Amino acid sequence: MKELHAGRHLRLVERAGWEFVERPGIHGIVLVVAVTPEGRLLLVEQPREAVGAAVLELPAGLAGDAGSPAGEPLAQAARRELVEETGWDAAEMEPLTTGPPSAGVTSEIVTLFRARGLRRVGAGGGVEGERITVHEVPLDGVEGFAREREAAGVLVDPKVWAGLWFALRP
Repeated sequence: MKELHAGRHLRLVERAGWEFVERPGIHGIVLVVAVTPEGRLLLVEQPREAVGAAVLELPAGLAGDAGSPAGEPLAQAARRELVEETGWDAAEMEPLTTGPPSAGVTSEIVTLFRARGLRRVGAGGGVEGERITVHEVPLDGVEGFAREREAAGVLVDPKVWAGLWFALRP
């Protein structure tokens, strides 16, 4: 593998004639499907510079970044990110599926977790510098809410739809 460029958080590399991005030091990305005891799916919205717009997403984050303990287990990272971003904690993190979010562009692997036993522990909104808005959306209203956000110019991460699929299953 040949390194073509390295930035603070990303590396552009080439292997077998294919260029792609890696995140040095990151050993996983976590996404969380979390439904409150009142039956509301937790979603977050935040500006994303790479796409020049706000994006509606599932709570998510990195395992192995500067804000996480060395060797942090993925389930622990999912729980930490859920608390940081939404202000809700979970008694249990159930792994649902693992795979690449954009296999032609990055070596990242995402693990989707279902949070169980939720309880509110704070306000959420992310850590310093993040501008996260938390949305608690009734499960039967997620599609309409997402379409309204799209009409308002917000991009909806397709993983929200996968999360909804899992949220509607026991």
